[in-house]
Amino acid sequence: MYNNVLETIGNTPLIRLNKFSRWIKSTVYAKVEAYNPGHSSKDRIALFMIEKAEREGNIKPGGTIIESTSGNTGFSLAMICLIKNYRCILTVPNKISDEKLNLLRALRAEVVVCPVDVKPEDPRSYYSKAEQFSRDIPNSYYINQYFNDANIEAHYATTGPEVWRQTEGKITHYVATVGTGGTLCGTGRYLKEQNPDIKIIGIDAYGSVLTKFHETGKLDKSEIYPYKLEGVGKNMIPDNVDFDIIDQMVKVEDKTSAFRARQLARREGIFVGYSSGAAMQGLFKLKDQLKEDDLVVVLFPDHGSRYLGKIYNNEWMEESGFHYGYDNYKYMLKFRKFLRGI
Repeated sequence: MYNNVLETIGNTPLIRLNKFSRWIKSTVYAKVEAYNPGHSSKDRIALFMIEKAEREGNIKPGGTIIESTSGNTGFSLAMICLIKNYRCILTVPNKISDEKLNLLRALRAEVVVCPVDVKPEDPRSYYSKAEQFSRDIPNSYYINQYFNDANIEAHYATTGPEVWRQTEGKITHYVATVGTGGTLCGTGRYLKEQNPDIKIIGIDAYGSVLTKFHETGKLDKSEIYPYKLEGVGKNMIPDNVDFDIIDQMVKVEDKTSAFRARQLARREGIFVGYSSGAAMQGLFKLKDQLKEDDLVVVLFPDHGSRYLGKIYNNEWMEESGFHYGYDNYKYMLKFRKFLRGI
């Protein structure tokens, strides 16, 4: 029995991926964050950041929580604000799915949609809009997950110990997508402290600057171009991406990530989101580096219900140029060949 929904955050299960063992010879477990009440890993950081702000006196009762978000953090914040009686204002990019947008509004969040194809410093960007609201609204607190150290602290305090305990310390590789950096680096920092030999693998998107920065230490803006993946990659360098913790970065494509998410649903019965498909596709790109006695944990950030109008919608897939007729039998052999190739 719980006093409120916030007490159910965390302690998500590890689920073994059995059907994928025919392609990946090591043992692979998924850390399925959709089992959080807000259906994503962002529940952890949202609660941690708000409660830290309360302890430090940065937000008073009846105040306003403000954040720039691609959707999942916003939903978690909206849920927590309802319980704690805060006003919630969210700025979001216009590539956000309709499902996510409707969910945010269902929890009474005030949502401001901003163009995604502008620089972070542009006053129209969802980062700049959130900063402006925080300056204009009294008794408000800008969460700023990209540069708030409580983001990484939340996963260090919760996700890392859970993974270590659940694998009985046998984990050899931890794989997660990189957006704000907290999920990968907070968990990775804890795991590295327990065993420095654990490999921390970050999954990035084509169109993001993070991989190039990891390799060269330079922000190369020529790497930036539009892509469809949500919550993966960035066109800036968040403070919470600790590149010293990351052993390897792997870039994945929009198309293959979408099909990999659908494959997880069809083969494992695990209905997860677009970034989970990206994480799984990144693991496939690493499969030749893995040994039979390795134990890999790949984190799936959110639930597939937030992408019913996108990667689980055949019309959207076709319009996006993702042609392989997944649900059409006559294309099944071609699709299977395609999956083996990625």
